[in-house]
Amino acid sequence: MAKASRPFQIFVKPIGPLCNLSCSYCYYLKKADSYSKGESFRMPDDVLEEYIAQHIEASPDSVIRFSWHGGEPTLLGLDYFHKIVAAQKKFKPAKRQILNGIQTNGTLLTEEWCRFLAKERFFVGLSMDGPQEIHDKYRLTKDGAPTHEQTLRGYLLLRQQGITPDILCVVNAHNVQYPTEVYRFFKQIGARYIGFLPLVELQPGTKNVVTRDSVPGEGFGRFLCTIFDEWKSQDIGRVKVQIFEEAANTALGRDHELCIFRERCGDVPVIEHNGDFFSCDHFVDAEHLLGNIENRPLIELLESPEQIAFGQAKYERLPRYCRECEVLPMCNGECPKNRFILTPYGEEGLNYLCSGYRLFFNHCRAFFEEVGRLWRQQTLEQKRTQKGAGTIPARTKIGRNQPCPCGSGKKYKNCCMGK
Repeated sequence: MAKASRPFQIFVKPIGPLCNLSCSYCYYLKKADSYSKGESFRMPDDVLEEYIAQHIEASPDSVIRFSWHGGEPTLLGLDYFHKIVAAQKKFKPAKRQILNGIQTNGTLLTEEWCRFLAKERFFVGLSMDGPQEIHDKYRLTKDGAPTHEQTLRGYLLLRQQGITPDILCVVNAHNVQYPTEVYRFFKQIGARYIGFLPLVELQPGTKNVVTRDSVPGEGFGRFLCTIFDEWKSQDIGRVKVQIFEEAANTALGRDHELCIFRERCGDVPVIEHNGDFFSCDHFVDAEHLLGNIENRPLIELLESPEQIAFGQAKYERLPRYCRECEVLPMCNGECPKNRFILTPYGEEGLNYLCSGYRLFFNHCRAFFEEVGRLWRQQTLEQKRTQKGAGTIPARTKIGRNQPCPCGSGKKYKNCCMGK
């Protein structure tokens, strides 16, 4: 069987762009206009089974990961997800593991839903923008009603079943003004992993003019700096913030996990409800429609020259201003969808969020470089110990009162011990 030449993650949209909410900043609701009026956006059972079979066959990893997105995937109902799990078990090869992730607004979650997600070991991402008065500014029902209460109820139901969801917070022109309030709210409800997604939306008919709801570039940087300072002083080892993890990866010489910070992209395509394959979640348009899995196998689409070129273009079109930047390895120009302003040299293709990312990455760089230095020193000392002993211990023991290897400056017992 043919396998993909590299790991991939697919955002599959089994309900297309349909959602029970009408968040004013949502870029994906508009994708319904790309299809015929009256079309059912429910992925047919035969397409669903075909996708699952092809995804499993193409995956090169021992752990096969599925990511269920929308719209709002829980609109499909629980029975549909029972079909998903049954099909995965049908096609799962021996000695390989399947993991599922679902991104939801949480408003339709019930005890039954949460028991299922816990039983089947789903990873859950929950969209929430902060405390009630902040969340309810944009995240409304189609009738304009607030949703924070329902979302928080879904979160608590998940926690009751032993699931600690990853929080995905859209940072917009409003909540960017309240970094401390947003972060402390998430800590208050017991969040353990938080991702901050900057809202950047162009006004219709323009190429470089953002909407008034879009986050200001430098403001986003200040938002991250404020949260980073509190995290560094209080929450290392207790709370994981996605962009802080990415900054640490650079210092530790590891690859970025988040596609927007990788040197090249193209490893997170989209499959829509009818089997259409698009290059990226932010490029679901006619130009980036590469085929349909019913007439062109998924492995061919993943390895196609068009998809490879899409991923390469991120690096090849990087302006000189970016290539000379001191924080390039931490950013790599971020997402191509946001590269629509001019550099100080007059080049096209600078990221709208450049000033914010540059501010934040320079703010945290010294800390993470020290973390990396300590980690490399500890690794070297471990190797020397192993070489001298002639054996390889399973794990180097760290004393309770020794400095924590995470670089916080705290004692191990007061930081990451037991985490």
